[in-house]
Amino acid sequence: MISRIDLRGEALPEGSALRDLLPRAEFDVEAALEKVRPICEDVRHHGAAAVIDYGEKFDGVRIERLRVPAEELRRALDELDPAVRAALEESIRRARLVHRNQRRTTHTTQVVPGGTVTEKWIPVDRVGLYVPGGRSVYPSSVVMNVVPAQEAGVEGVAIASPPQKEFGGLPHPTILAACALLGVDEVYAAGGAQAIAMFAYGTRSTADEPGCAPVNLVTGPGNIYVAAAKRLLKGRIGIDAEAGPTEIAVLADSTADPVHVAADLISQAEHDPMAASVLVTDSEELAAATEAELKTQVAASKHVDDRIVPALAGRQSAIVLVDGLDEGLRVVDAYGAEHLEIQTRDAAAVADRVRNAGAIFVGPWAPVSLGDYCAGSNHVLPTGGCACHSSGLSVQSFLRGVHIVDYTRDALADVAHHVVTLAEAEDLPAHGAAIKARFGWKVPESK
Repeated sequence: MISRIDLRGEALPEGSALRDLLPRAEFDVEAALEKVRPICEDVRHHGAAAVIDYGEKFDGVRIERLRVPAEELRRALDELDPAVRAALEESIRRARLVHRNQRRTTHTTQVVPGGTVTEKWIPVDRVGLYVPGGRSVYPSSVVMNVVPAQEAGVEGVAIASPPQKEFGGLPHPTILAACALLGVDEVYAAGGAQAIAMFAYGTRSTADEPGCAPVNLVTGPGNIYVAAAKRLLKGRIGIDAEAGPTEIAVLADSTADPVHVAADLISQAEHDPMAASVLVTDSEELAAATEAELKTQVAASKHVDDRIVPALAGRQSAIVLVDGLDEGLRVVDAYGAEHLEIQTRDAAAVADRVRNAGAIFVGPWAPVSLGDYCAGSNHVLPTGGCACHSSGLSVQSFLRGVHIVDYTRDALADVAHHVVTLAEAEDLPAHGAAIKARFGWKVPESK
């Protein structure tokens, strides 16, 4: 069901050579670009009509309007299962606690007497948040996108989620209910590349409904076509990341419970047939016990044939055997998992040694599922090894740091000769002239 990669007995290679030995899903965003390019151009020129046409083509339902009426949001919340509402409210509460502490404060540095640089954090004006549809419903992604945007102070928040034939062309009602709980009333029944293009280019208002104003930033996970549209339109819009298939890596030793390990590998495999589930261990006994548990637990699971088995049996999933914990840490750092669980002795100390991961889950009582919903952390995380250079979604994702430079005449005079010298060293004499002009073309001597 799941393959093995045995890296024991020899010194591990460095850098990309080690990464190349590890399992990874094929996710060719570049190839998808040519498929989404005409879609995005169509939306650019034909607006809402094109988005509706593509919704009919890809989602199988023809809708009359893109924007979800306010009464549908209220109805979805009113009809929401009370237990689901309570769970969403607790998820929101915990996410707010964590993300509120991520807020940045304005800070002024006095560089010299009379010369200061202030860093001011300004939220983007308007964001488009994408919430996937398809195989599963993700109200949790509404929470994970909206909460940091709101805590950052973003004033304009719009959400797009694919229309669902089962619900008359509206997004899934649980998604609508989550939007209502968070106070977001601008919601569009739009999915895929066409939704990203709608956010980038906007749509015109009509007599029947207001248009979607263009946004500054688009965040949220999606399929390969959403990722390709983000890449294509980056520059016109800011993006959080090009999210690929979800991943879990578990670094475990002989103290780990194979029941827990197998359950956690399966929990990611049920997302998608391209999902990656990787166990890295120095224990042959744990590897064998986990393989046995996978067979037992998979047989009792839902989504077995269409998601779990293809994901576990795919090239992106494996049990990786290593000589020891140090080698295991090198492997998980090379892999750079979206989600990394540490199930070892002294798990907190081991977790502190990890450098590359989207989020780290410490010990047997912090499974990835907790982070997906109610840990307070964010589950929009870098995939495909991007954790070596990128972070998960946070309040910072929605802020821009702006430097405010304030110098007096004396403070400028004190450094003017250095500025002129550097300008001339770079053969940019007009830069120096801009300083000289303030002092009658004679640069003051340094004090």
